[in-house]
Amino acid sequence: MKLFRTKSSRIKQADQTNGQSEPGRRSFLQKAGLGGLSLATIPFLGVEEQLEYTTQKVNRYSKPTDLKITDLRIAEIGKGVAFRTPIVRIYTNQGIVGHGDVRDGAAKEYALFLKSRILGENPCNVERLFKKIRQFGHHGRQGGGVSGVEMALWDLAGKAYNVPVYQLLGGKYRDKVRVYCDTTISKDPHEYAERMQARIDMGYTALKMDIGIGLLEGMEGAIINDPRGKLQPWQHEYRDYGWTKHPFTSVQITEKGLDRLMEFLHVMREKIGYEIPMGTDHWGHFSVNEAIKIARATEPYNLAYIEDIIPWQYTDQWREITESSVTPTQTGEDIYMLEGGFEELITKRAVDIVHPDPNTAGGILETKRIGDFATKHGIGFMHHHAAGPVSFLGCVHSAAATENFMWLEHHAVDKPDWENLVTGIEKPIVQDGYVKVPEAPGLGVELNEEVVEKYLIDGEKLFAPTPEWDKIRSWDRLWS
Repeated sequence: MKLFRTKSSRIKQADQTNGQSEPGRRSFLQKAGLGGLSLATIPFLGVEEQLEYTTQKVNRYSKPTDLKITDLRIAEIGKGVAFRTPIVRIYTNQGIVGHGDVRDGAAKEYALFLKSRILGENPCNVERLFKKIRQFGHHGRQGGGVSGVEMALWDLAGKAYNVPVYQLLGGKYRDKVRVYCDTTISKDPHEYAERMQARIDMGYTALKMDIGIGLLEGMEGAIINDPRGKLQPWQHEYRDYGWTKHPFTSVQITEKGLDRLMEFLHVMREKIGYEIPMGTDHWGHFSVNEAIKIARATEPYNLAYIEDIIPWQYTDQWREITESSVTPTQTGEDIYMLEGGFEELITKRAVDIVHPDPNTAGGILETKRIGDFATKHGIGFMHHHAAGPVSFLGCVHSAAATENFMWLEHHAVDKPDWENLVTGIEKPIVQDGYVKVPEAPGLGVELNEEVVEKYLIDGEKLFAPTPEWDKIRSWDRLWS
């Protein structure tokens, strides 16, 4: 018989003995371990010994009902280990902490703004706290604060109850989550194909390639109203091409340009074959007509999906593209929440696959809700991700707990120190194109602070105090 005791309970051991000497406790446990104790014996034991025996397998890491949030701090990383990512740490009165990531490229203030709304609360009330803070999120990177805090709350709840997060979501449908990875771009289609083959050789079973008008730069007669061409059509605009929504650019791809882009797909399929799924992204900013032209041209190459070929907000245009081609359509990485976001896309069957990023969509549970809603309407479901390993594992829990899930994006294949940002999990985290669902409490990892500190952005300190965010300075009610 072995007493179940965590590090936290050992630290507080003197406070928990209620005056009984440690040698006496050890003697009792040794006797129990040698011969066992019958139920008839227990009534004759002292109160402390009865409690010790009957609760020996109970997690003593924390007392969940008394858990309170005491602080929220940020450590923002970048410097080549990941896209610029603020890591959230939530502290409690019982010594356990929870972690989450703000969406890659988002401002840390999106999370810090929420601190005053959750101080003193029990982090195990995840859904209630999410409903309290969700009004402060929005689409794109603005959803990053709410999502990162939500993920850290789940991490804390799992640690408090000594179970992995997926278990708190209702259990898991799979032991491993399939991953797809991006491939670095080359303007030489043969070199590009070789790079994709290298991903397959690493064990990946699903891929994505960025392909679009950027590969046509300098090619005469390939693009009409070329944003980087001689005419410099954005020179007098208040915003550049990258900030102009697709329907308003007047960019078109000529037959010559389209043939060149299809050459990349042809060489790719010649190299890697047709068994492995291949998605595409970053085609450019152009109208629904150009999108339909491209989607139809790609049909011979049986793409797994064509992603974000127009902005997600144009639901009716998405449906027009989807109904005009057999190439599957996909969008969603910048959408916040099911209600007011994914719901219309899904109910109108505007796309074939939705692709939320849990770091924008509202966190782990909201992303699962999106997946379940998509399943109800026969729409495919994937995860976008491009931040640190903490939220990557958060995605794994969400994916494991959602019945019809396809693939999770891995955007750090070429960053060897990325997975060294965390400890407590088997390495490498991605093995043969899959991630094993963590069984440790919470998200299943802790931060390696030494490595995190190595990659802090300039001027950032490791989880510096944030007292300036402690108090609410507004009346948050949305109704009168």
